Amino acid sequence: MHLLARTEDPLVEGLLGMHHPDTPEEVLMRVYARLGGTFSAWMAETHARFPREGLAARYADHPDGNHRRLAVRDPAATPALIERLSHDPAVWTRQAAAGDPRLPFHRLREALHVPELASSAGANPALPEDEMAAVLDRAGVPD
Repeated sequence: MHLLARTEDPLVEGLLGMHHPDTPEEVLMRVYARLGGTFSAWMAETHARFPREGLAARYADHPDGNHRRLAVRDPAATPALIERLSHDPAVWTRQAAAGDPRLPFHRLREALHVPELASSAGANPALPEDEMAAVLDRAGVPD
């Protein structure tokens, strides 16, 4: 596996990122960077070994929205950064931020009323039960 990971062949790296449990972090990041927005990039990003620490510092201001979205995955990302990213020009970044429990409550409530953010905000684990009930009531879901 280590020999395969050193080849830097895009096809080999993509397959490792999708199928091998011990794929090195740097390989997963190369797959993501090369294929952002694709199924293979998603597989790399959801891999158990995909790095999380340091992503906010590296990607919060990246020109590509797919990379800015990675900043939300960083456990050190601050609520202020999550809120800023919830207003990002890229919808995927806004959605990732809307679903993050660090999003300040006032912004979480706003996001519930924004069509492209409502689903992510509604699934946010920080959403209080009474707010969840209000969302279901507005959607016409019976008790």
